Amino acid sequence: MPRIRMTIGDVRIDARTLDTPTATALIAAAPFESTARTWGDEVYFSTPVHVPREPDARDVVEAGELAFWVEGDAIAIGYGPTPVSRGDEIRLASPTNIWGHAVDDVGALAGVPSGAPIRVEVVDD
Repeated sequence: MPRIRMTIGDVRIDARTLDTPTATALIAAAPFESTARTWGDEVYFSTPVHVPREPDARDVVEAGELAFWVEGDAIAIGYGPTPVSRGDEIRLASPTNIWGHAVDDVGALAGVPSGAPIRVEVVDD
């Protein structure tokens, strides 16, 4: 599967995509632009993709796992606790489709403000 590069403000996150319907849809939609939103230690942003929830969707993720929030047609990148987390876990608003793994440190997103511009594109390995 190809890699996806997300430039979020001044932060670049490259991702290895998984062989999932969500990853396939994101690859097909790229390139596209969006605007960052923040929710606790999570950056999320809308996409032109609309996919159903996959059978293995979940709301608790590990740092570096890239999620797709079906209800918002949005990519969600958690790097620490959110307002609904229990302890130090990364809990997203609802179950999400896991579509990739970040190659870069998602902790760098801590400095990204809400409203930052985003570009998503497919890059060669």
